[in-house]
Amino acid sequence: MDVLRPTLINIGGRIYRKNMVRETDYRNEEEEEDDFYREPMQCLDEPCDDITVEETEKGFQCRLELPSPLFKYIIGKKGETKRNLESDTRTAISIPRPGMEGEIVITGQHRNGVISARTRIELLAETFRKKQPFTHFLSFALNMPDIQERFSQFKEEVLSKCSKDRGIESTIFQNPAKLHLTIGTLVLLNEKEVQQACDLLHSCKEEFLDKIAAGKPMQGKVVGIEYMNDDPAMVDILYAKVQMMDGSERLQLVADRLMQRFVRSGLMLKEWDRIKLHATVMNTLFRKDPLAEERNSIPSGKPSQRERESFDARNVLKHFDSFYFGELNLNTIHLSQRFSVDSSGYYASAGQVTIS
Repeated sequence: MDVLRPTLINIGGRIYRKNMVRETDYRNEEEEEDDFYREPMQCLDEPCDDITVEETEKGFQCRLELPSPLFKYIIGKKGETKRNLESDTRTAISIPRPGMEGEIVITGQHRNGVISARTRIELLAETFRKKQPFTHFLSFALNMPDIQERFSQFKEEVLSKCSKDRGIESTIFQNPAKLHLTIGTLVLLNEKEVQQACDLLHSCKEEFLDKIAAGKPMQGKVVGIEYMNDDPAMVDILYAKVQMMDGSERLQLVADRLMQRFVRSGLMLKEWDRIKLHATVMNTLFRKDPLAEERNSIPSGKPSQRERESFDARNVLKHFDSFYFGELNLNTIHLSQRFSVDSSGYYASAGQVTIS
């Protein structure tokens, strides 16, 4: 990392410089969480004007609200991280009991010390939030009856013509009831954050979604297949392509603007400059895994820690390159909840908006 151009981190609308620290492997997170703090964290400690610090009879006090699942990372193994924070910043940090929501209260004799403690806690929380598995994602459902039927036909024909090709078997196909387009993933750790995401989705409808739709139906078609990597003989994800019937870029614009708005809010991490619109039809994470449909194809830009067995997609691409899955109206955006299902078999929705 260039020390003159350090990584910038957006926390609650404030930008912090993250200076060079020791990189730690968190595969065993519970055992190593304290190592993150054993070497002093270098961060921006100068006062921030938009942090509210109250002056009390005993000094200064600041309150910080974080989801309770992050408390353990602030406390650390046997309380070591919290003790180091308090020692370095000369503050006292009060954290709600495990499993209980509430505010972290920071008190100290010096205003700068209280602000420094808060900044460091926010950086710790942001670092470990990024390591959490996603809980929700923005999506367009593609599970219309006609498309499910055509997808089932696609699966049947692929297994008929290509089952002898390496790695191709029935378990790597998507659940037809959960066919979808993904816009982006979110880590929402409590009900308040879920509500914030729902509120933001509704504000996006008012700000730009309806304007982009311009009162015209968002009609599309699912046709053709592509793969995610460079070698068609070593494929992990095969996806169907979605196009607008009128040839416009409205769908792409909707996806990109939503991603930008959610990233700006801090609820979503930016992974791509432009959303890759795709509907997964085959994924090697699904292979013989009863929870495969929950490990869906949302790209994270990070290598999977689960060992994958690729498949040879050359014949699939040869025979089904232009396969037609059907038409659809893309008028509802869901805040879909991972590890869930609704009455239709699709992911349960924590919130949704209809574009008009």
